[in-house]
Parts: sequence; C-alpha cells; structure tokens
Amino acid sequence: MAKAGKRIRAAREGVDINKLYPLDEAVALIKSRASAKFDETLEIAMNLGVDPRHADQMVRGVCNLPNGTGRTVRVAVFARGAKADEAKAAGADIVGAEDLLETVQGGTIDFDRCIATPDMMGLVGRLGKVLGPRGLMPNPRVGTVTMNVTQAVKDAKGGAVEFRVEKAGIVHGGIGKVSFGDDKLAENLRAFVDAVVKAKPAGAKGTYLKGIAVSSTMGPGVKVDVATVTA
Repeated sequence: MAKAGKRIRAAREGVDINKLYPLDEAVALIKSRASAKFDETLEIAMNLGVDPRHADQMVRGVCNLPNGTGRTVRVAVFARGAKADEAKAAGADIVGAEDLLETVQGGTIDFDRCIATPDMMGLVGRLGKVLGPRGLMPNPRVGTVTMNVTQAVKDAKGGAVEFRVEKAGIVHGGIGKVSFGDDKLAENLRAFVDAVVKAKPAGAKGTYLKGIAVSSTMGPGVKVDVATVTA
C-alpha cells in the first residue's frame, strides 16, 4: 500500500475516524484541514438503508442549497421559439434544438446542467447514451424537464444540486466551498440532508439514514453525528 504524503498525514492528524462529530465541530475540522492550493469543495456522503436495485427503493431528487455551491454552473437548454428566448434571458449559457443536438452528438459537451422543455424530449431522448452516463439527462423528477425554463435556469445557476443513490446505497454531493462561513456550510448541509430524507422511497424499510460523513476535496473524511444534523 502506498505511503501517504506529508500533507495528507498532517491533515489526518488529530482526526478520530471512529468518532461521530457534532455538525458544527465536523465542519470546522474539515475547514482547518483543507490545505490544497485551490478553494476545495465540502463533500457529503450519506449511507442510506435502501437497495436501489429495486425500483421502489430508488432515491433521486434535487436540493436548492440556500447559500449556493460556489461553482460557476454552465447551463444548456433545449428549447425553441419563445421558450428559447426565455432561457437566454434567464442566463442560460447554451440554447438550441437540432443544432445543439448535433453539437452534443459530435462530442462537444460544454455544460454542467441540461434543461429541456417537454416538447423537446423526443429530440433529447436520442442523446440518452451520451448524457445519461454523465448525469446530464433532463428529468421531470428533478425539475429539468419543464416549461418554466426561467426558474429552472435560475435554480441551476443559484445552487441546485441533483442527487441520486448509487448501487451501494450511497448518496453524495458537493455542498459549498470551504471558503464559505461555517454557518453557511452547516445550513447547506442540513438542506441537503433534509432533501434526501424527504425523498425517502415507499419501499425503504428499517433505518433510512444510517450515516453521514463529510470531507473536503483533498482532505480526510469525518463522520457526523446524525442527531446534530436532523435535530
């Protein structure tokens, strides 16, 4: 096993991997150990008591972080006519129809979020094999297939974070930058957890929220006391 570097060893020092830290203490601990030369993202991972192989245990949704993500999000919108004009006015970076389809099919994907009006889904559906694996396929369940493109674009630009449970029952996402104030990061974290809890599927049995851990992009992970988040 490769030996951890000096920076990693220093970041891990004083972190008890078995301890459940109160939320505020966990956030402060992660921030104090974010030593990369860029503004690291605070990452959250949640262990859920679901088996996503069963359709009635799938967890998926979107969370509008109250303090944003700290990222510049590039938004593409599939729309025509008045809705295309509406998307441009709302601040979408790329707007198109057949032309945008050809661009994506050609291998150019210069966006982080994709939105479409319902009438465009016949067209966008052809891109399923391209956008799907990247998590970019528009979906009405997370508000990216909608006639209200203005709100969808503003949400995407303002801090909307999509989440989807993985095979092992884990949901993860970036919930802000370590340069944010402790209170803003804690508020974002609570909002994300609340959104995942509200997305609890009907088929989930037993304990739904089993554990929470946070880390910075290049830092160590810290377990969080669930009770201090959901209280």
